[in-house]
Amino acid sequence: MPHWILEGSPPGPWVLHRGRKKATGSPVSIFVYDVKPGAEEQTQVAKAAFKRLKTLRHPNILAYIDGLETDKCLHVVTEAVTPLGVYLKARAEAGGLKELELSWGLHQIVKALSFLVNDCSLIHNNVCMAAVFVDRAGEWKLGGLDYMYSAQGNGGGPPRKGIPELEQYDPPELADGSGRAVREKWSADMWRLGCLIWEVFNGPLPRAAALRNPGKIPKSLVPHYCELVGANPKVRPNPARFLQNCRAPGGFMNNRFVETNLFLEEIQIKEPAEKQKFFQELSKSLDSFPEDFCRHKVLPQLLTAFEFGSAGAVVLTPLFKVGKFLNAEEYQQKIIPVVVKMFSSTDRAMRIRLLQQMEQFIQYLDEPTVNTQIFPHVVHGFLDTNPAIREQTVKSMLLLAPKLNETNLNVELMKHFARLQAKDEQGPIRCNTTVCLGKIGSYLSASTRHRVLTSAFSRATKDPFAPSRVAGVLGFAATHNLYSMNDCAHKILPVLCGLTVDPEKSVRDQAFKAIRSFLSKLESVSEDPTQLAEVEKDVHAASSPGMGGAAASWAGWAVTGVSSLTSKLIRAHPTAALAETNVPQRPAPEGLPAPAPTPVPATPMTSGPWETQEESKDTEEDSSAADRWDDEDWGSLEQEAESVLAQRDDWSTGNQASRAGQASNPGHRSQESDWSSWEAEGSWEQDWQEPSPPAPPPEGTRLASEYNWGGPEPSDKGDPFAALSVHREAGAQSRRDSWGDDNWEGLETESRQAKAELARKKREERRREMEAKRAEKKAAKGPMKLGTRKLD
Repeated sequence: MPHWILEGSPPGPWVLHRGRKKATGSPVSIFVYDVKPGAEEQTQVAKAAFKRLKTLRHPNILAYIDGLETDKCLHVVTEAVTPLGVYLKARAEAGGLKELELSWGLHQIVKALSFLVNDCSLIHNNVCMAAVFVDRAGEWKLGGLDYMYSAQGNGGGPPRKGIPELEQYDPPELADGSGRAVREKWSADMWRLGCLIWEVFNGPLPRAAALRNPGKIPKSLVPHYCELVGANPKVRPNPARFLQNCRAPGGFMNNRFVETNLFLEEIQIKEPAEKQKFFQELSKSLDSFPEDFCRHKVLPQLLTAFEFGSAGAVVLTPLFKVGKFLNAEEYQQKIIPVVVKMFSSTDRAMRIRLLQQMEQFIQYLDEPTVNTQIFPHVVHGFLDTNPAIREQTVKSMLLLAPKLNETNLNVELMKHFARLQAKDEQGPIRCNTTVCLGKIGSYLSASTRHRVLTSAFSRATKDPFAPSRVAGVLGFAATHNLYSMNDCAHKILPVLCGLTVDPEKSVRDQAFKAIRSFLSKLESVSEDPTQLAEVEKDVHAASSPGMGGAAASWAGWAVTGVSSLTSKLIRAHPTAALAETNVPQRPAPEGLPAPAPTPVPATPMTSGPWETQEESKDTEEDSSAADRWDDEDWGSLEQEAESVLAQRDDWSTGNQASRAGQASNPGHRSQESDWSSWEAEGSWEQDWQEPSPPAPPPEGTRLASEYNWGGPEPSDKGDPFAALSVHREAGAQSRRDSWGDDNWEGLETESRQAKAELARKKREERRREMEAKRAEKKAAKGPMKLGTRKLD
């Protein structure tokens, strides 16, 4: 006895059971015929059907898997199918079949008849609703081979049916016992095909006379149907010609669904260019295709095309579209292994498609898979020379961050974000990096939040790209619950106040809004100090996904808006440098002349100028940073610790000196661009923990206390503030953010000035030492050797 398990027993001449294979659990169908005494003729017919099904192999004929013949019964195991009548009834209750499905189903039955008649010279002799079955993909299969006979006359004539329900499908010429009717070998089966078509659209056939009324048969099929049920058997078309007629322009079987199925049947012999075009157009049609067809026929072909073909990235869109029809278990088994393999591909088109459509499959990825098999490949996108891939990589972190482990999220990802925000030449990418950081801030550990967020958003507020400055303000506002009151008062509000005089109104508006929010918090705590614990409850709390809602609502505009801008810039200028217009210059380091202001066009600004204007490099610094990162000197493993310490101790002065050198010599590339040093603790906040000391007052300037405010003053002395006014105007460009140039601190203790001057001297001395060390290392290093470049 074969290894099949019987599960049901619907009635019929052949009793159909549902079963499953023990080895794999895959579903099958089992046809059982019980041998009864006195029914020798029927038993011989059943045995002949068993033999025919075993030897006939065709995609549109019921597929034989296994069988067993004994003296008491016959068992035939086939692919899992459902009788057509049962299938149509179930689909009618669910809303009915579309004409697309019916057209392809009838196409398959006619093709099976054409195979039997034209290739095998066999007459089916039993075409009816009971002889057609439907598999899981909605494919129609021709069965019921009990009464088949040879068209060449050898082996005797057609067997006697003896079942009145089947004899009503016989053509009228068979009732003429004289045999004078001239007919083709396919005439009888084509009549029965006409009966099947009538039943598919109108239900069970009550009598042969009902065939004269087409009923619900589609108009495009009626002319061809009438040829099938004509009284003259000589004019009934060959099955092959019937298909050709129905596939003509405007025909019933001339549609996208039939064309897709025909292409899938021959996909193995198609040219690569044809496959590419097919998969590109497939996703547009999937919405109108049946769900079962997509799951059981399209999906296997897509997986095969990726696994063994050269389809590449074009299979991704239809693949994820079909994936929506799968449950979680099926998705894990069929889609996820392919997705994981795709992430390791070096094909850029594949990588960017994966990043763009990540939201469709991220919920099916578990954390170990993300951290060990996906994230290590995704981070390569941060260093890609293509800006579109860098931007999509940044945006994908919104989805990956909740599943990243401590090291990948708080160390590896922050290192790349620091590099992008500070050195990427594309303003929209710097902006999106800030936005993304604000959205994932709630997932960071408490120590990382304290070390990174304030410094990163403060740096963004000095970006020459206006939307980046807006993003920095929005980042502060979106993560307001993650800062202590001391940080709000001493670190955040001073930065926001400087933006209230920003040239861009959008930046000023957001700055005022954020200032009011932070002042409200400070005021509420001032009025009721007992609220301090409640207000700061999230500051030292562990990472929590629930805290990210504010960030999502505050900064959602930047991701989609800047994406379109980046795409436009890439399409318009794939290789040329982008010109940045109408943005403020970065403040010059202390002691260096201020750069010439960027000319502002005379045309009026639109409501969103940053969405259409082009961005250039800032005084040529970090020129082609993304394109030439492979050419940089990354240092050796022995120098890593010293480099990290140097960055920690002198981030501000070293960075300013590097920027000044690049501004004077655009061709020079600083060796400090090693982004691996961003791992050092405090690398985000060095710019803000060591504020620059106030500049000394101009020579000859007296303190306010030295003036005789109450007594008479000689008229020839003039205005004592005139000199101050002239000096302030001359230095306004280079000190626009400085509030201490007028020596207000002279009204306080002199010890504060002494401390500031001492700190300035120490930093200056430290800067000179670092420059000497770097020059010495560069001179001693000599030419680079293979294997000495360190990639983190």
